Amino acid sequence: MTRTQIGFGHRLLMALAGFLTLALLSDTAAGASRIKDLVDIEGIRDNQLVGYGLVVGLNGTGDSLNNTPFTRQSLQAMLERLGVNTRDANMRTANVAAVMVTANLPAFATQGTRIDVSVSTLGDASSLQGGTLLVTPMLGADGEVYAIAQGPIAIGGFDAEGEAARITRGVPTSGRIANAAVIEREIEFSLDKLETVRLALRNPDLTTARRIATSINDFIGDGTAKPTDPATVHLYVPKGFQGGLVELLTDIEQLRVEPDQPARVVIDEHSGIIVMGRDVRVSTVAVAQGNLTVTVTETPQADQALPFAPGGETVILPETFIGVDDEADHRLAVVEEGVTLQQLVDGLNALGIGPRDLIAILQAIKAAGALQAEIKVL
Repeated sequence: MTRTQIGFGHRLLMALAGFLTLALLSDTAAGASRIKDLVDIEGIRDNQLVGYGLVVGLNGTGDSLNNTPFTRQSLQAMLERLGVNTRDANMRTANVAAVMVTANLPAFATQGTRIDVSVSTLGDASSLQGGTLLVTPMLGADGEVYAIAQGPIAIGGFDAEGEAARITRGVPTSGRIANAAVIEREIEFSLDKLETVRLALRNPDLTTARRIATSINDFIGDGTAKPTDPATVHLYVPKGFQGGLVELLTDIEQLRVEPDQPARVVIDEHSGIIVMGRDVRVSTVAVAQGNLTVTVTETPQADQALPFAPGGETVILPETFIGVDDEADHRLAVVEEGVTLQQLVDGLNALGIGPRDLIAILQAIKAAGALQAEIKVL
């Protein structure tokens, strides 16, 4: 073999080794997620706001004041604040509706910024189309006003009615107002002054928590992160670190970690939806599925007398057919030990069963001790 051939063979082996390495790395990276997508950082969270207000300008689709006393009282109180006395007046307007207004106050939202709000009726109003929300204070859980909302409502449905027909599409009694609320009060929280913070896993797991801490320590230094339970990783700002906690979080949130999760089968009894994790395993088990169906069919026959027969009359004779289907063609199917999720699904689909029967089969396999996974019924 010449030196040229040896050099070419060596380069070919190096290229193959590099290709295999890249393939393995890409396969590992495909299942990895950013720490940013796996955890919630302590202190960075939304806060819920709620308010009660009035919507005006409805085209006869508002609350009937006789059936909704809270709308009448709110309308009278609003008019009195504007200098109009209506206490003894008989108001019959149907252009006003009492509504609940909700919104989420984003983390670190500053005074003067705007947020969207959702509006939903309280009374018997049939539609909010064309309505305008009047000034509504938005309260937090502590009872303090954090925002003020006002503006025209946009709804995603409609309601049309005639003398003989009616059509409703979507939900015309709820809607949204973009940039309706102006933030008036900020929530004080200084993230950059903290020396330690907790990372809360969105899907608690011991292995995932340890992998997150290990990844952070490998990147920043030992002692930076420590898992304390399946749902929490404590993050400490190391001594001599250039910058505070914000810089530290910026450095680690892009680190990739492959999350782990327990073998689990999630079943929604109402919709028949079944979701199985990739680590679900089954011991060797034989499965058969079948139903006993009994069909009773009545086909009565009319028996008429011969023409001109004396005293003849027509008689109804019953005729019953009974059929029994025990689905004897459905045989036992063997599911081998340690099969993958794909093999398990293929094996169960081979039985020709639907989602409802599949739920019962999975529960029976679990009861037999052959399903190495947790079953969670929603």
